[in-house]
Amino acid sequence: MEQEQVQNSQSSRAEIYDWIQCILAALIVCVLIFVFLGRMVNVVGSSMYPTLEENDKIVISNLFYTPKQGDIVVLRKEAFMSEPIVKRVIAVGGQKIDIDFDTGIVYVDNVALQEQYVNELTYERENFEGPVTVPEGSVFVMGDNRNASTDSRYATLGCVDTRYIMGRVYCTVFPIKNIEWNARNPF
Repeated sequence: MEQEQVQNSQSSRAEIYDWIQCILAALIVCVLIFVFLGRMVNVVGSSMYPTLEENDKIVISNLFYTPKQGDIVVLRKEAFMSEPIVKRVIAVGGQKIDIDFDTGIVYVDNVALQEQYVNELTYERENFEGPVTVPEGSVFVMGDNRNASTDSRYATLGCVDTRYIMGRVYCTVFPIKNIEWNARNPF
């Protein structure tokens, strides 16, 4: 009887030890994924509305990433703002951007963009003087809520060097109602 109790006690300890090992391994894997593959960022402001809302939690990654037109990216340019900002890449290096503020239409390489994702057309000039050719190694970014977005139309931000890009947005993970996964051009 005594030997049976000892075996049960050892079995219980072994099972608890196995559970602790599993939980620790899962935590380590999660930490490694978010450190090396991607990270979670909080959306601040309404400049990406309706695509992203304030306080959405998004997952970004810059692993093997080259910016492409239409991508939603998170960038940090200390001279502009200390916090990371979320914007959409409108043009990449070598492309020419122009905006007709009377009609609200954005042109890249003299072709009007079909922007079903914007909240409203682009009527706010800010201090944009176009057309502008985006320098190589840079991108021109704008928020989807065009008339309430501080973006590349402002001279203080302007065309953004790609080294300031923290990563491309891959998915929204919180709140539950906004969960969305984006493989190539997510939103």
